[in-house]
Amino acid sequence: MAFILVSRRTGAFLLLLIAAACASRRILVPPRLDLAPYGSVGLVTFTVENARGSLQDFVTRRFGEEVLRSRTGIELQELGPADAVLQQVGETRLGPAAARALGGERGVPAVFFGHLRVSDVKPSGGLIGLTLPHLEATVSAELVVELLSTKTGGTLWRSSAAAREKVGELALIGGEPHFSATDPNDAYGRLVDRLVNAVTYDLRPTWQKQ
Repeated sequence: MAFILVSRRTGAFLLLLIAAACASRRILVPPRLDLAPYGSVGLVTFTVENARGSLQDFVTRRFGEEVLRSRTGIELQELGPADAVLQQVGETRLGPAAARALGGERGVPAVFFGHLRVSDVKPSGGLIGLTLPHLEATVSAELVVELLSTKTGGTLWRSSAAAREKVGELALIGGEPHFSATDPNDAYGRLVDRLVNAVTYDLRPTWQKQ
């Protein structure tokens, strides 16, 4: 009788383990935004508001790296700074008309535009020399990225993210922050990583419990 009882208990335990394993099975869900059908996608260097320097270049590069990392089999055409692109296509702002013009000029079916807004800079630090403020500061930043069709100018996808972090090697000149660190990754990499990771969520496959 004891043997039968133990066997029953063992069988029940195994059934519980099997049920738990089935309940916790995970499946890989495709990204919400699949870039593969486009083949080639354009990327204009993001514009920036309330700041100068290299922050927007650094964010754009990190965004491009994440796009390429999230999906194989696509080509990313880096089209350059917004001012140069607008001059090339004869437009005054990044929008539907500029997207359609890029379709004919560069032959891409879709293009990424992005805008970075810096605000609420709270400095703490000192001076280097007598004239150049060189600080650490806590800053807020918001990044908005959208993918536009170069055929119709319509918006195919849009994502935004906000973050607040302490950054280094920041100069305040005329009250405006200048981001021009010798090592951007060390100076404001954490801020950029948070923004890029959030806005590219839809581009990555995710694991979900079934």
